[in-house]
Amino acid sequence: MKLLLVLVDGMRPDALADIPQAQRMMTESTYSLDVRTVMPSVTLPCHMSLFHSVDPDRHGITTNTYTPQVRPIAGLCEQLKAAGKQCAFFYNWHQLRDLCRPGSLSYECFASGKLHTWEKSNRMLTDAAMAHIAEYAPDFVFLYLGWVDEAGHGYGWMGEEYMRAVGSSWDDIERITASLPEEYTVIVTADHGGHGRSHGTDCAEDMTIPLFLKGAPFMAGKVLEGANIKDIAPTVAALLGAEPAPEWEGRNLL
Repeated sequence: MKLLLVLVDGMRPDALADIPQAQRMMTESTYSLDVRTVMPSVTLPCHMSLFHSVDPDRHGITTNTYTPQVRPIAGLCEQLKAAGKQCAFFYNWHQLRDLCRPGSLSYECFASGKLHTWEKSNRMLTDAAMAHIAEYAPDFVFLYLGWVDEAGHGYGWMGEEYMRAVGSSWDDIERITASLPEEYTVIVTADHGGHGRSHGTDCAEDMTIPLFLKGAPFMAGKVLEGANIKDIAPTVAALLGAEPAPEWEGRNLL
């Protein structure tokens, strides 16, 4: 088994009601539209919690500026590498380079959202991930799509431009999932939501994210209860035959 994890930055679950691709995935996945993220509901702290399965007060990242962990916790990619797995990253927000320790990735691709535009870089990264999977078939692929968050900050969450970004991101998700070999399971999620032109609070609009788990061994159309963003790393590790780090707090959703 191999796995693709797609994260759409800033994607609120209630934004998916009119997205046909997301509605189709609900029928094909075990899913939840009521997953809880961590506080502060900010991009880098949320990603650190996703990959390290602890709250921000444990990994120490509470803003979008990375600082080395005082008491380091092994993240998902370190655990996968220890199990002999190859990991590949595709992202358009440069701060995510610090999610993994040096040497834990077999491949990474960065396309600046600011330089290429977020819309174009989303598409570039999706194309690059598809090509890399077709040629090398890494065990774990992380595809980060940053346009939705940028649209939220620029134009407002749930506004016209935000919804256009959500729809376009799901076009990319549908393209890459349709191209995957059968051995790949897919997880689609977000890091946080948003309200107005911001996020970072403990309000429901900021703290609630969607989660889709499609493919073996997940049941199509099943609703998942009580999930947290910290559960993703233990679940991926279990699917790929790796050990969770002893400090991880999340639960395996299998």
